[in-house]
Amino acid sequence: MSEHHAGVRWNRVSADFTYQSYNRAHEMTFKNGAIRLAASSAPAFRGEADRVDPEEAYVASLASCHMLTLLAICARKRLTVESYEDDAVGFLEKGSGGKLWVTRVELHPRIRFAEGAEVDGEALKALHRQAHAECFIANSVKTEVVVEPPL
Repeated sequence: MSEHHAGVRWNRVSADFTYQSYNRAHEMTFKNGAIRLAASSAPAFRGEADRVDPEEAYVASLASCHMLTLLAICARKRLTVESYEDDAVGFLEKGSGGKLWVTRVELHPRIRFAEGAEVDGEALKALHRQAHAECFIANSVKTEVVVEPPL
């Protein structure tokens, strides 16, 4: 149905190339280079803390997709949303065989509906369940995606 492009650009700046010495700083590029995001590995892997690491980008992608899907559902149901905030958390853990992977991402959405939008707790849970089921990114990964409080 559609293609989505992203680039990464890295150049060595260290005199030598060992695990301890090579730089992790790079750029993620989008829209044919029009949008640039300063990236690096996580500090735990010798990266730079003031840049986005791939794990953070992955968590943000899941949170963003859930939000955008929920907003689309609400718009179709004529439930006006005033604001949406989420402080998502991803958990990098060792899986079978000792390999690291993001095992779980917890979403913590806070939604403010416009006055007159009647959405009780059960209706909100149903909206989140539907958003999770329709989220393109959540449907593409093996990471467990949990909406807190539980649905």
